[in-house]
Amino acid sequence: MPQTLFDKIWEAHEVADNLLYVDLHLVHEVTSPQAFDGLRLEARPVRRPDRTLATADHNVPTDGTSAAMHIRDQLSRLQVETLERNCESCTSSARSSASPSRA
Repeated sequence: MPQTLFDKIWEAHEVADNLLYVDLHLVHEVTSPQAFDGLRLEARPVRRPDRTLATADHNVPTDGTSAAMHIRDQLSRLQVETLERNCESCTSSARSSASPSRA
C-alpha cells in the first residue's frame, strides 16, 4: 500500500514505537521559559544544543531596535532577555533580532 508523505516522515524519524526523534528544535521567547525551567528542575541539559535554534519572533519591535535592553514594553523585554539568558546557559545559539550579537 502506498505511504502518505506524513507516513514517510513519521517512519524516518521514529526511534521507538510512537516516539519521534526531532532533529531540529525551534524555540521562541514566549513559551521557552517553561521548557528551560523543566529541564533545570530535572537536572537535564538541552540534549542537542547544536540542533536547537532560538529566535525572538513575537516581541521584536519594528522600529529597528537592535538590542533587547531597548525594547520599551517591559514584558516583551523580559521575555527576550530570558530567552537569551537561557540560551547562554545551555550553549544554544540564540538567533534573536533583538540581540546585540545577532547573526
